[in-house]
Amino acid sequence: MPDRSSTRPTTSVLDGDQDGVSGAAIDLVAVTKAYPGQGAPAVDSISLQVPAGEVVMLVGPSGCGKTTTLKMINRLIEPTSGTITIGGRDVLSLDGDELRRQIGYVIQAGGLFPHMSVATNVGLVPGMLGWDKRRTSERVDELLELVGLDPRRYRDRYPRELSGGQQQRVGVARALAADPPVLLMDEPFGAVDPITRQRLQDELLRIQDELRKTIVCVTHDFDEAVKLGDRIVVLGEGARVVQYDTPAEVLSHPADSFVSDFVGSGASLKALTLVRVDDLDGLQETTTARVGEPVADIAARARAAGDAAAVVLDGRGRPLRWVWVRQLEEEGAAVGDREDDLPTVDRRSTLNDALDAMLGSSYGGVVVTGRRDVYEGVLFIQTAIDAVQAARVADQERSAPVAGNDERSAQVLQQALPEEPGTEAGAA
Repeated sequence: MPDRSSTRPTTSVLDGDQDGVSGAAIDLVAVTKAYPGQGAPAVDSISLQVPAGEVVMLVGPSGCGKTTTLKMINRLIEPTSGTITIGGRDVLSLDGDELRRQIGYVIQAGGLFPHMSVATNVGLVPGMLGWDKRRTSERVDELLELVGLDPRRYRDRYPRELSGGQQQRVGVARALAADPPVLLMDEPFGAVDPITRQRLQDELLRIQDELRKTIVCVTHDFDEAVKLGDRIVVLGEGARVVQYDTPAEVLSHPADSFVSDFVGSGASLKALTLVRVDDLDGLQETTTARVGEPVADIAARARAAGDAAAVVLDGRGRPLRWVWVRQLEEEGAAVGDREDDLPTVDRRSTLNDALDAMLGSSYGGVVVTGRRDVYEGVLFIQTAIDAVQAARVADQERSAPVAGNDERSAQVLQQALPEEPGTEAGAA
């Protein structure tokens, strides 16, 4: 990645913190929004501290003031009273348009301008800030790479030529264009299918791992809040803060019956969302190959390692296919087309996501990737089963409500998932 100091705005009303955190702390103090003619405020004196570089998820029932609270941070909605500061600066004292240019904002379906190309959409804010064309173009390419879109393929496309997931990635890239310290997201993944949603969530986790922005996100999906959030704010009517804590604490020690009802049943299964692939002991290496490499060399390495399958990587170390060695021998070379249903998870993905991917995999596991989608290893079934059982023990120690028998769930998973490569069944 290029030096981001070269892509910062020349003048900034907001500054991020230091020490590797590019985000800025947000403080809301007694913030209220009342509309004329309504008996009760939409947001009634909310106070909230969002630490720099963290992801805070706002959850609660419909109409509780989640989106209103979010929009008051960048003054799309003007608060009636109270104070809001970002990085110590009072946002109410700043010009509203200038403020919004330096706060990323992501909504459902990306909110792209349909008559503008991808490059023009992403470069919109830098252009408003007076960046020259070369600098803007370099930033566009950098950000498309960051969100997993090849600039050569996508910069000149229009939103109508993109899938819903691709549009959302472009929306995230546009929100990050001016390197803002704060990113606001309003149900960003609510308009895509479940598989695409999981991938976009993983992409956000990967980007956050790299950039460490301050992110405030509204969601109606509690599982999404547990997966993405460093902290969760459970809001009641009028944006009353019922509980503000880490996902683990909200799951294991709900503040009251309102939070318990909102969390719902199956808290022990939701706890699997707290376990990341990165946290697991047992990420394994398997035979890898490069596109165009002679099959004889791949097969020899695989056999020597006891592997029946190999992962084919592109020139940048990103996985393209995971194939049986016998299939490679039939094809004659490691081909470069990406397998559409390649079972892949990011290292920041949850154990739940890994298990879901395994259920659709014929290889008994999933390929694990890291920054910029580079291959890091393979997670096999038994490691995941062991983690399910360990999560159950940890859940009991936290005295969280247990819904169902996780030991039985582990046995069912073991029966449902395919054998690992290299076993008699898997290599057949």
